[in-house]
Amino acid sequence: MTEATGTAEATPEAEATAATELVGVDEGSATPDMRTRFVQVASDLLDEDPRTAVVLADISADLFQPAARRHPTRVLNVGIREPLMLSVAGGLALAGMRPIAHSYAPFLIERSFEQIKLDLGHQDATAVLVSVGASYDWTEGGRTHHSPGDVALVDTLPEWAVHVPGHPDEAGALIRAAMRDSGPAYVRLSNRANAAAQPGAADGLLQQVRSGGQAVVVAVGPMLDGVLEATAGLDVGVGYAATVRPFDVAGLRALTEASTAAAHANRSVDVVLVEPYLAGTSARIIDAALVDRPHRVLSLGVDRRELRKYGTPAEHDRLYGLDPAGLRRSITSFLR
Repeated sequence: MTEATGTAEATPEAEATAATELVGVDEGSATPDMRTRFVQVASDLLDEDPRTAVVLADISADLFQPAARRHPTRVLNVGIREPLMLSVAGGLALAGMRPIAHSYAPFLIERSFEQIKLDLGHQDATAVLVSVGASYDWTEGGRTHHSPGDVALVDTLPEWAVHVPGHPDEAGALIRAAMRDSGPAYVRLSNRANAAAQPGAADGLLQQVRSGGQAVVVAVGPMLDGVLEATAGLDVGVGYAATVRPFDVAGLRALTEASTAAAHANRSVDVVLVEPYLAGTSARIIDAALVDRPHRVLSLGVDRRELRKYGTPAEHDRLYGLDPAGLRRSITSFLR
C-alpha cells in the first residue's frame, strides 16, 4: 500500500479520471457497471416521465450529456456545489418534480447533510439520492472520497428508504422502484458487485440464498459473494438484503426460525450481519426484531479505524477483515 501524506484533496481533473475509471463494462462481460446502469435508467426516466429531473455537481455530467441535450431544463449541473445541488433538488420536489441528486457518497451525504435534513426532510420534499464511491471504491482518492458512515448518517432521518444493490441489474431495478415511490430514498452504488443478480432483489425483501442450522448470516449488497465463499462448508444459512431501510424484519425472523428449527428448538439465535459500510449500522434493527428471543449478533463491516495507507479496495477489505478469509475467521470464531 502507498503511504499517504496528510489528507488527499483530489483535483477536479483527478476526480474526472476516477469517474471515468469507475464507469464502463467489465472485461469479459456484457453487463455495464452500476454507475453506467444508473445513467441508462435515469436517462430513460427523463424520456418517460416529465416529472423526472436530474441534479448534478459535475460528477457524471459527461455521461448525462445526451440526456441533457434532450431535456436541457431537467438535467441541471450546479458545478462543485453539492449542498446547492440538494437545495435545488428540494425546490424541484416542492414544485412537483421527482428529482434525482447524484455525486460521490461523501459529497452527496456527508457534505450536504444539513440540506438533506432541512431542504428535503424538514420541508417534506422528497428526492432520490444516488451515490457512487461507496465506502472506499476509489481508495487512492483519500479520506475525502471515502464514506463508510453514509448509511448510518441517513439512518438518523425518519422515513428514508436505503437501497444497497449488489449487482448492476439490481441497481437499475431499485432506482426505478425508488422513483415510483413517493418517499425519500438513498441508493448506494458501488463499482464492486456480485457475479449475478438475485431475483426479486428490488422487492425489498430478505432472500434466503443458502440454508443452514447453526446460524444466519445476512449479507448486504456486494458482500454476498464474499460471504458465500467465506461460509462454504459451514452449517449456516445465508440471507441477502439489497434494501436495508426499511429492513425486512419478518423475513429475518423467518430465516432465524428456520435455522433454529433445523438445529435445536429453544436454543439462542446467532445472527452475523455483514454490511459494506460502518459495522453495526443495522445491529439495532436485528436486536429489535429478535427482542423476544435469546440471541447473539456479530456485526461485521468497516470499523472506525481510519486507514492512512490508501492502497487498493482489496487491501482495505483485508485490513478490515472483510475479505473471504477474514470473514470466515470472524464467523467461525463467533460460532465456537
